[in-house]
Amino acid sequence: MFSKRLLLFVGVPLFVISVVGSYFFFSSKNAGKAARKAKYQAAVSSGQLEVIDEGPKTAECPLNGKMYTQAQKEIWESRRPLGVAIENHLDARPQSGLSAADVIYEAVAEGGITRFLAMYYCRDAKVIGPVRSARIYFVQLLQGYGDKPLYGHVGGANTPGPANALGEIRDLGWENYNDMNQFGVPFPFYYRDYERLPNRVTEHTMYSSTFKLWDYADKQRELTNIDEKKVSWTKGFKPWKFKDDAGLAERGTVNTIKFGFWEKFDAGNYNVTWKYNKEANAYVRANGNTPHIDKNSSKALVTKNVVVVFVDESPANDGYEGGHLLYDVVGQGDGVVFQNGKAAKIKWKKGSEKQQMVFTDSSGREVSLVRGQVFVEVLPTGNNVAY
Repeated sequence: MFSKRLLLFVGVPLFVISVVGSYFFFSSKNAGKAARKAKYQAAVSSGQLEVIDEGPKTAECPLNGKMYTQAQKEIWESRRPLGVAIENHLDARPQSGLSAADVIYEAVAEGGITRFLAMYYCRDAKVIGPVRSARIYFVQLLQGYGDKPLYGHVGGANTPGPANALGEIRDLGWENYNDMNQFGVPFPFYYRDYERLPNRVTEHTMYSSTFKLWDYADKQRELTNIDEKKVSWTKGFKPWKFKDDAGLAERGTVNTIKFGFWEKFDAGNYNVTWKYNKEANAYVRANGNTPHIDKNSSKALVTKNVVVVFVDESPANDGYEGGHLLYDVVGQGDGVVFQNGKAAKIKWKKGSEKQQMVFTDSSGREVSLVRGQVFVEVLPTGNNVAY
């Protein structure tokens, strides 16, 4: 009897102390995360992201391998990849937010005018845009980013036929869920800014921010890193392989990359030049012989990897006046990867819509990409790339 009383006398207080201690420990931990998140959001709003860029960089971004701090990792682990349709019409330049994307895909949208699918996960952009409409091949590329990635766009190709992007979004079960179509997401999450690029027509004025879209997905769609069924977005996602920068002495001398998208037409304003900076081990972009500037930073776009993939292009023949296009991004083909000042011929393969596009060398081994932004240029099969 005495031992039981002693057990109660000692055990109950210890249990209470344990419960209370755990409560305060986890409350303190969560409060710390909340404080870091608030600091991060303030940094995004002010454009001073370097405020939270302090400390050892030991966390690898799963989309492009770039190294960040553990505090930054805490932020991205609470969300899912976000793809945004950003236009490249002359009147849309300079765009906002491209330099902050982890991965960017570029392909012709119509009439020789290219468009970007900018993928965000590990970094934020205070402003992104101008945001434009969805395309079927971007929806297919986006599906390689795990379960239910977010897709920011303004409407999309919807003519019945093989280019029907909005129909594909409905068929996937994305509509009004992980699909962030501006037609279903109200102000202020998307907004028009007629002053950002003065004297432009309305179609070039739609903007958002990564924080706004992730916040809407969280608050209105219950989509964070997990969905309403507690399924993580990482289900089915297979990241690329990554490597560190080559040493200065090991870097190559391929200094200039040049190509066009529609070579048979006069689309010079959409021709691309990438210039290699050996010291920085990075490529600086020009579009139409003009430095391609990000309005957020007033600096030219810079990337660590330029991956050119040759893809079969065909008209959709769906009756759309502007001429919707098809790109066979599900399948396989040839390409060239530029990194560390060198060029190497590759094969690309995307086995299904839900699989990531992967790149292999002449031996069939997956190519490791240099840590940092990856820029994938989708060119019609048969186009020339000068380097």
